[in-house]
Amino acid sequence: MCHRRWLEPTSKWRYNRGKFDGTQEFRAPPELPNGASVLRQLEDHGIGNGSPWKKKSILFTLPYWQHNVLRHNLDVMHIEKNVCDNIIGTLLHLDGKSKDNDKARYDLVDMNIRSQLHPTMHPSKGKKYLPRACYQMTSNEKEIFLEVLKNLKTSDEYFSNISRCVQVKQHKIFGLKSYDCHLLMQKFLPIAIQGCLPDKVSLAICDLCHFFKELCGKVLNEHNLEHLENRISKTLCQLEKIFPPSFFTIMVHLLIHLAYEAKVAGPVHYRWMYPIERFLFTLKSFVHNRAHPEGSIAEGYLAH
Repeated sequence: MCHRRWLEPTSKWRYNRGKFDGTQEFRAPPELPNGASVLRQLEDHGIGNGSPWKKKSILFTLPYWQHNVLRHNLDVMHIEKNVCDNIIGTLLHLDGKSKDNDKARYDLVDMNIRSQLHPTMHPSKGKKYLPRACYQMTSNEKEIFLEVLKNLKTSDEYFSNISRCVQVKQHKIFGLKSYDCHLLMQKFLPIAIQGCLPDKVSLAICDLCHFFKELCGKVLNEHNLEHLENRISKTLCQLEKIFPPSFFTIMVHLLIHLAYEAKVAGPVHYRWMYPIERFLFTLKSFVHNRAHPEGSIAEGYLAH
């Protein structure tokens, strides 16, 4: 939540209480900490013995480390995977993956917002039920959505066999790998949700998918990245108006920083985990003696 901090100071959304978290937002975006300020905090508060700092990173022993503009890189691969799981799990109301549950609805009660989504007593059954939200699909809409994904036809080795991961009648999708989520977010999800969700929900999700597609491009320019920075703050605010607060995990919040990191460090395909994961898979294939995996990897790598 609190993504209104990144909006323009004159934005009307900053004054809107009911559609967000019940408060008005007048704060500016937080300043990014630099290495020198982190070192000062370590000197002022110490390490351990009640201090919030448990240890000092060994990287600060490098003479240039405190002057690095980007000291720790956010991994776009895992952020994209977790955001995709959040969206699909919530839209299909998957057990264990949906961010819309009893606790999320009672959070709305505690925050005194979106009264139309508060748990309500059923007049005839005498039980509490959760009113249907705009981002929830009906049974028929779920089947249409999953049928589109199940019947996808792509070239060889472009996409995994997603038809094995989709159960249309059970309204489930499972076993998606990181690269599957990458392609879903950038190409197939905007197509699959058309006609299955209200316009305001589908447009917000499509904006998020377009953000990932632009961010992961091979060629970036500074003007487009500044536009992405402004756009992602508005997209996250649109999502705040739709989804419950529990939807906004730390991975969803990190989206606000990705365009800035791309301006500092360059295209994401030089920094994400896909090549490292492929190399680790190659190393694991060298293991023949599981009692001594490190030795097997070393011998296999030298022989290879």
